[in-house]
Amino acid sequence: MPAGRKDYRDRLFNFIFGSEAHPEWTLSLYNAVNHTSYTDPSLIELTTIRETLYLGMHNDVSFLIASLMNLYEQQSSYNPNMPVRLLQYAGNMYERYIVGHRKNKYGRTLIQLPVPKLVVFYNGPDERPESEDLNLSDAFPPELRAASDIQVRVRMLNVNLGKSETLLETCKPLAEYAWIVDAIRKSERALKGKVDDGILLETAIDRAVDAIPGDFIIKRYLETHRAEVKGMLLTEYNEAQAMELFREEGRAEGRVEGRAEGRVEGRAEGRVEGRAEGRAEGRVEGEDRLARLMKLLFGQHRFEDAQRAATDAAFRDQLYQEFQIA
Repeated sequence: MPAGRKDYRDRLFNFIFGSEAHPEWTLSLYNAVNHTSYTDPSLIELTTIRETLYLGMHNDVSFLIASLMNLYEQQSSYNPNMPVRLLQYAGNMYERYIVGHRKNKYGRTLIQLPVPKLVVFYNGPDERPESEDLNLSDAFPPELRAASDIQVRVRMLNVNLGKSETLLETCKPLAEYAWIVDAIRKSERALKGKVDDGILLETAIDRAVDAIPGDFIIKRYLETHRAEVKGMLLTEYNEAQAMELFREEGRAEGRVEGRAEGRVEGRAEGRVEGRAEGRAEGRVEGEDRLARLMKLLFGQHRFEDAQRAATDAAFRDQLYQEFQIA
């Protein structure tokens, strides 16, 4: 097991902006996102939910300030399902708020609730706009969207280096975080083929952390907690890479199974319809098996096995048998 890879549940984003030791960084992020100029960090009541969900995806930073319930999450890959996830997190936070403030949701008096503000900070490798809205209604059948009694909007802000320059200039810790992520990617590309793949990511992280400029606000904090930071980054990057690999492999596996099923059904019920239906069913089945396998592997912190399983069909079949996944 590489040095530093322990059970660190937080992402680096949460470690920086959800830190009770540095609420001024959280306040800086809030001001940059909302175009405000608060100066008193004590205004922030941190309410971060720290439990890890599937593939380590959890709400990263949430807090209350000025009657707003802010829910911030960092994503290293594009996820259109953030509205439903943040809706679930918001429900949990409202329950905690109601209990913590001794509100009676069953009473005859209308209780006052903080207004939800949902933001995703995206820093994945795919090209995305600097700002875009993700809507829960996009998941509904088009013909029924107007009938929905629930609407959820999530703002997704691209915080890759070179994007959202005004936002990064306004929040220096966020700009420094973006620099670190970019430095790791550049180091990984530069080291590709020069070091063993097994230590490529770890080496790239070490180089990036060592190269943090001396005037960075977060430099001393990250150096003091270097082992935790390294563990977080290793876990997050391994999860993101393996997630993308098993998605690609799941699509490929689904296409193969779908073509076979489609040919059989097509001869009986019509070739065109059968092939289309077979491809869809095969793709879903293939991705579902992989998803269950990856969930079990990540739960046991078997990141190397997850990465190998995404591209090695024979090894993947061994793991299916090991975990009894039909």
